[in-house]
Amino acid sequence: MQLNTLTIKQAGQLLAKKEITSVELTKACLARIKEVDGEIKACLTVCEKEALAEAKKADERRAKGESGELLGIPYLAKDNILTRGIKTTAASKILENYIAPYDASIIRKLKQAGAVLLGKTNLDEFAHGASTENSAFGPTHNPWDLQRVPGGSSGGSAAAVAADMCLFALGTDTGGSVRCPASFCGITGLKPTYGRSSRFGLVAMTSSTDVPGPLTKTVADAAMVLSVIAGVDKNDGTTVNITPPAYAKASAGKPTPLVRGEELKGLTIGLPKEYFIAGTDKAVAEAVEKAIADLKKLGVKFKQVSLPHTKYGVPVYYIITPSEVSSNLARFDGIKYGLSVAKPPLPPLSGGEENGLMQVYTKSRGKGFGPEAKRRIMLGTYALSAGYFDAYYLQAQKVRTKIKQELDEVLETVDCLLTPSAPHVAFKIGAQSGDPLKMYLEDIFMTGASLSGLPAISIPCGFDGGMPVGLQLIGKRFDEARLFRVGGAYQQVTEWHLQKPEIS
Repeated sequence: MQLNTLTIKQAGQLLAKKEITSVELTKACLARIKEVDGEIKACLTVCEKEALAEAKKADERRAKGESGELLGIPYLAKDNILTRGIKTTAASKILENYIAPYDASIIRKLKQAGAVLLGKTNLDEFAHGASTENSAFGPTHNPWDLQRVPGGSSGGSAAAVAADMCLFALGTDTGGSVRCPASFCGITGLKPTYGRSSRFGLVAMTSSTDVPGPLTKTVADAAMVLSVIAGVDKNDGTTVNITPPAYAKASAGKPTPLVRGEELKGLTIGLPKEYFIAGTDKAVAEAVEKAIADLKKLGVKFKQVSLPHTKYGVPVYYIITPSEVSSNLARFDGIKYGLSVAKPPLPPLSGGEENGLMQVYTKSRGKGFGPEAKRRIMLGTYALSAGYFDAYYLQAQKVRTKIKQELDEVLETVDCLLTPSAPHVAFKIGAQSGDPLKMYLEDIFMTGASLSGLPAISIPCGFDGGMPVGLQLIGKRFDEARLFRVGGAYQQVTEWHLQKPEIS
């Protein structure tokens, strides 16, 4: 038995029975990282010594009678999530040697639950991208085809889970950054409701849509992770004091023979016509249609719905996101955080000296930020500038409100929505890197849920030319449990999530 291939649920059962130890489980994952990450390049930092120490503590806690679904479970975290004493680079040269003085709230909660942090994963710089090609430390490769992207921006986390380097990983989703790589890598990826899990300790990108979420091997595992990281946080005023339900039960389902008769009977799922478009690859559309047929067998009813403002999702997102990016990245000025070209002591701002304060700003940011970060800073600064704020940013926020209202109204008539996760499978590395607009369109099916703050999950539903296809479920606000119910039942009667890439 290869321990690193286990799901959280399977490993938890073996740990509870004392048939395996967390140290053994952690060593198996660390060995897998050493075996395959030279080709995949999913990890930026591996904390072998610290991980084994945490695993030993988890075993000691179990020996004393403690229990917990994540106690002793090894995981990886996206490298824009702060980890005390461990580098957090956000895949940017400007933070290449930054070590955070505190843990993000979700890391702290996972530590309390006894999960074992193996290291940090690659991403598009500051989470700006849909392919993990924008990393200052090189691209991550898709385990299903090393010539293809894993999706982004949480591509390192998704590739690591798909390649069994860990039992789960953390990502962040701003406009599809968990769901896109989950789809491309053939795993489960959840974007929780905005406000369900704390943003405190994330390197901020778009503060009004950022939300951390899990990338896992199954829907049931995603439910287990969310049950730990969810909840109100005094350090994040956008979190909501709503007690999370028993997510794991929502996704556990019943034995397969009973699922067909009971589990999903009476549910109605909406199919937005704007998401089933001519530009979707034929094999992707067929895989999603087959998933719809499978869900019908489980008792689900489907209803055609319309979201006419969907077509504005990408342009609205790419006004709001660069605007918030330009504001959030202003803190990286070569003075307090990360890379600095300054030669102390700092001279006054007004000086024209070679090392004047303005020169420190421009040289540090010029050297530290990559091309995509610079592009978004310039776009956002322009959109927020005097004379353009009303025409761009304010107008985008008005249309965002319409998109949100429209989704909320449609979701009053159905239990959730079903769409393709992406119009195609993972593309070749470099195929779109010269066309930013084409890259931005990768988010076409995902921006609606992000702009509206709704929960959404991507789960595997087939293959196209040997590459995974994902379907997306979008739920009502704070109704992740229903997504788990539908997705969990679907995974009990299909085997797409059980398929593994063949890598040496």
